[in-house]
Amino acid sequence: MAISKEKHFNMALQISNFKKALNEFEKLVEQTATQKRDERAGLFIHKEDAIDYDKFYASVQKLFGPDVKDQDVKRFYRKLCNNTDAFADWCEIFGYFSSEEDPITSQLDEENLVFFVSRKRRILISGSRRRDVIKSIVKVPHLDLLITATQKGLITVFNNQDTSWITGCDYLLQLKRIVATTERTIIVWDYKAQGSSQENYFVIKPMDHCLLCVCVVPLPDHLCRDDILLGDDGGFVNRFTVNSDDFGIKQAKSKRKLQNQVLDSKNFKSVKRKLHNDWVMKIRYISALNCFGSCSLDSNHSLVLESLKRLEDNLPVREFSMPRGANTFCYCVKANVIVTGGDDKVIRLWHPNISTKPVGKLVGHMFSITEIVTNEKDQHIVSLSSAKVFRVWDIQTLSLLQVFHDSQGGPGDMQIYSMIYDANHGMLITGSSVMDMYPLTRMIQDTKQVPHTHEREINVMLYNKYLHQVLTICSESIIRVWELETGLQVYQILDPHGFNIEVTSAAVDESGFLFATGAYNGTVRIWDFGSGQEMKVLPEGKDWKEEEHCLQRLVFLKAQEKHQHLVLALERNGTIKMIQGKEDDIYLMVIWELPNVVPFLQDGKHAVHLRESTRDRNMAIPFPDVELIVERNASQPSNNPAMDSLRVNCIDLLQVEGYNLIAAGTLNGVIILWNFVTSTVKKVCRLEDCFPVNPDLHPKHFKINDILFLFRTPECARRSSQDSICSSSQCESSKGPQSSKGSKQSIHNSEVKGEQTDVTVGEQQPVDKKHPGSANLPEAQPPILVTAHEDGHLRLWTLEGRLLKDMLPFTKHSAISLTSLYTDSCTRILLAGNVEGHVILCNISSFLDPPHDEKKFKQLLSWRAHSSEIIQVIYVEEKQVVITASIDGSVRLWHALNGHYCGYFGQRRLFELSQTSDFILPCDVTEYPIEIKEESKFTEKQKYEYPLIFDRENIYLIFNKYLIFNSFQMKQFSKALPFCPNGAAIRRYPLEGFVTENREAGIVFGSLPIYKISSPTSLRFLPLIGVEAQKDSSDGITGKKKGGHVQHEKVSRRRSLKKNLVPQINLASSFFPAIPK
Repeated sequence: MAISKEKHFNMALQISNFKKALNEFEKLVEQTATQKRDERAGLFIHKEDAIDYDKFYASVQKLFGPDVKDQDVKRFYRKLCNNTDAFADWCEIFGYFSSEEDPITSQLDEENLVFFVSRKRRILISGSRRRDVIKSIVKVPHLDLLITATQKGLITVFNNQDTSWITGCDYLLQLKRIVATTERTIIVWDYKAQGSSQENYFVIKPMDHCLLCVCVVPLPDHLCRDDILLGDDGGFVNRFTVNSDDFGIKQAKSKRKLQNQVLDSKNFKSVKRKLHNDWVMKIRYISALNCFGSCSLDSNHSLVLESLKRLEDNLPVREFSMPRGANTFCYCVKANVIVTGGDDKVIRLWHPNISTKPVGKLVGHMFSITEIVTNEKDQHIVSLSSAKVFRVWDIQTLSLLQVFHDSQGGPGDMQIYSMIYDANHGMLITGSSVMDMYPLTRMIQDTKQVPHTHEREINVMLYNKYLHQVLTICSESIIRVWELETGLQVYQILDPHGFNIEVTSAAVDESGFLFATGAYNGTVRIWDFGSGQEMKVLPEGKDWKEEEHCLQRLVFLKAQEKHQHLVLALERNGTIKMIQGKEDDIYLMVIWELPNVVPFLQDGKHAVHLRESTRDRNMAIPFPDVELIVERNASQPSNNPAMDSLRVNCIDLLQVEGYNLIAAGTLNGVIILWNFVTSTVKKVCRLEDCFPVNPDLHPKHFKINDILFLFRTPECARRSSQDSICSSSQCESSKGPQSSKGSKQSIHNSEVKGEQTDVTVGEQQPVDKKHPGSANLPEAQPPILVTAHEDGHLRLWTLEGRLLKDMLPFTKHSAISLTSLYTDSCTRILLAGNVEGHVILCNISSFLDPPHDEKKFKQLLSWRAHSSEIIQVIYVEEKQVVITASIDGSVRLWHALNGHYCGYFGQRRLFELSQTSDFILPCDVTEYPIEIKEESKFTEKQKYEYPLIFDRENIYLIFNKYLIFNSFQMKQFSKALPFCPNGAAIRRYPLEGFVTENREAGIVFGSLPIYKISSPTSLRFLPLIGVEAQKDSSDGITGKKKGGHVQHEKVSRRRSLKKNLVPQINLASSFFPAIPK
């Protein structure tokens, strides 16, 4: 009894503890969601107690114990980051989901399948009769139109029911009509016509045999004419020619009456020839081979492949024989094979010109093969048997990829009569009593399988352009090398720097044969890229602290001697040092360190001079060993807390002719430039000197997360100049401004066609015999620095510290911290990644040419690549793809032209790098790419002749009707009008007008001309002409007349003066005063 009470007490205690843990978990989720909302709104300031994934995972383990799996917590955390308002169920932490979706394991298996069977959609044919089945499905690709016809006469496009059984249908491309065949008639239907469906079809009959199949011959050269191929039960192939005149299509709509007409088949041009001794089961026209094909159950004449001319004569035709004939066939253009299937359950592959023996066989079906279609893009064959079993085959390897079946209904109830593959939407469509659509697996993104390349977050990603391989390193210190074109893993290295030592940085040398890795404890190792073998090592120092000597950046230097390796390293404490490796020594050594210049720049100095060290060097090094030249009376630097904000966070170097530079970005947004040519180190820029800065902001708000040199070599400058000249010539040949959207052919040709780029060509020099083409190369422009800041801004600087461009990239959420920068070899594009997982693609080709116009710096594209922070982004010029690596543990591939998703490294399917129209997204991304269109106003100067000319003679006639002018007043009036010149010297030169519009946007009132004329004399000094004239005339009249008339004119004169003595003078009342009654 006591034991049961103790068990009951323990159970109650566990339940109570679990409830407390759930309450703490809800608070943790709410706190994390609030932080993510503030981060997206740009209101969150990073603190030490900020919750990241590691802290979230540690808190969950503390609440629920070590039984919680990392992958379940990671999935829950990503879901919370993507949608902070989503319902959070604690069961998901333990791997249980309340929804009735497929389990995770089945989705892992389905990832390797070709078609997503569990996502099949079924469309019921409304209005269909009992036991009616779909006999034919036709896809019209260019109209994205799907036509289905049932056995009992229901055509889904126009909902017509014919009394006879329909055996097939197709689309007339020229007549824009639908053709369907019944047992003895041909129906031509106008599915777009208004009114009742029974008023717009023609019936062509009689036919000699029962029609079984139909197809249309595409004739793009013949307008208003279509050829129809028919197969019947007598083994004949018929060719019918229909014209628009046969149906009165060219008549006016008002004259068209009821078109439910029956036409005699003898009035149509037709030819036929008996090609088979049994029913013609399928007929197709193959445009790539310029011939038609027909298959039959005849064992001797199973398949006929010939041109249309053979229907008009009795010459021999190409025949393919197979046992028990062929039920269906199709043609694959890429592989150049014809695929057949029939009652013998064998799929045969034939060469179109070899009819004696098939080139391959596919065996596996247990029942008769009824339909075969091909997927040209993926090179797949999809076959269907009478038992409703689907098999997917690879054409190139002749291997079986997938088997699935339709299990609904009995074999006789729901036999599948028709099947097509929709290449536009990546979908397999079948027709029975219902229409089923099977999407390709790669077209579905709503799965719980998150892309993962590593189990933990990515620390480093590199690209070897010579071997076309990608190297990735995660926080668990696993190095993996992948093939770019396929995505397959080449090899991996576990714990390269020792057990439980995290690798934090890496670099690839210029030749592509070596790569170096740097670890958390400050050790460096050099490896052979091809084999993954370790070659050299820099051991850990005795007195080193891991936090201080953690390596943040490694860069291979150009060694001036063979078999020497030089690596530039940046430590977390801001130290920059050079590491040397000799051929005969397996150990690396540090040969020099850059002196700490931060304390001297912090004291107010903007530049410090350098001098070379007096140490003897056995070899020449690219950056000399230098010392700071400090004045004797200079005070020793003290330990100032503000010095930490000037610590170096990132570096980049430039080693070209005339430049030997190292640029460093600090935590407070200052750029430090080491110039070894001029032997100086200086503080290039401070944001406070460029624009007003809010003093309440933390200095790390402007932290530089990445820095990059933008320098175009003379050869690349010449290439860019030629491209600009070509684009300018195209612009001149085509009138009118064009869109500034990036070119779809190449990312490098994304210049605005309506904009001419200034081309700076160097002065002509004598031709060098050693370099005969050097005289044609333009002069290289000075390099530019680009920085990625914590406040989300991209800033471009000159080496003197002048701010050229301050840009906030356009994304769905503004002001997101930028983390990574990358440019191509000729600095035409600039890539940036941010904390929220966005990729920003900018065109900088024209911007680098002086005078560095801000308008030429254009953002082309922005897309969400990850749900978490991007740590590296790389652009591969040869393939025009972008590689992104994130802390979510995945490395993904994207098309650079449109931001379309290609896949991730580690997936089971191979990459498809060719440009495709299929748009898919990874499961954790829901935002579509944003293509930036510059809606600029194009201003064109135009010249107009004066539309209005001042006519002096006419103005006298007008004014004489109201008042009498003397000569003096007329002269004053002439001077007062700015557009009224004296004498006959009328200005005849044209005025300059401006047309302000955006023609692409289609503005209605955009082309109204705006005339620009000189400003008139100020209205306050214009004479009141009408008042003075009226005053003089009244004075003259009062000397002659007396009485009421004079009194009346004085009243009107006062009203006129009151009307005109206002701040805003009405000139109309001054020129044309009121006439007394």
